Amino acid sequence: MHEVAQIAPGIQRIQFETFAQWLDARHGIGGSDASAVMGLNPYKTNEELWMEKTGQLIPEDISDKDYVKYGHDAEPLLRELFALDFPEYKVEYYGDNMIRNEKYLWAHASLDGELVDSDGRRGILEIKTTNILQSMQLEKWKEQIPDNYYIQVLHYLLVTEYDFVELKAQLKSSWKGEIRLQTKHYHIERKDVAEDIKLLKKEEERFWQMVERKQKPALILPEI
Repeated sequence: MHEVAQIAPGIQRIQFETFAQWLDARHGIGGSDASAVMGLNPYKTNEELWMEKTGQLIPEDISDKDYVKYGHDAEPLLRELFALDFPEYKVEYYGDNMIRNEKYLWAHASLDGELVDSDGRRGILEIKTTNILQSMQLEKWKEQIPDNYYIQVLHYLLVTEYDFVELKAQLKSSWKGEIRLQTKHYHIERKDVAEDIKLLKKEEERFWQMVERKQKPALILPEI
């Protein structure tokens, strides 16, 4: 059983009773897949994603990795902290949720939180926890969102048709045995990234057509 809410014409939010049900429903392209479609995922190529979606490759199960467990456990705490730091927003959370848009049947979005601003506009809350091991990693967060996470929130804007994104990132590092935490916040207005959303839509549509036709895409190598 699951609960379905109509959040806009043609757009539904589905809440599943269990995490396992949510996992079973993840067919199509999700937020973490989007950057691989574009060749901008440092951990997975577009070819590997295509092989997963055509059933030729089983995705690696990373649920027992320490950094994944940390991110999962930290998320509700960081969401509450965001609500304290940004009282101008109403913060909502819908558990094991999945948003689907009838315009893009191949896409789905699962949000860390949803926001409503003082004007009644709806937005996306995205939470990231990153363990910084090299200075190069920290550099990717300097004044910008790393490409793979930027593509992820563009995908969420595409599916939800919401107006804005707030991304909260906790960057964790260790120096001489001391844990150091750096928090960054990024705001994105939909109207400012409309062309990027349009490009992503085009590339995701093309990729999914290749999945359905079992036609392997040309390899796109991400920049190092």
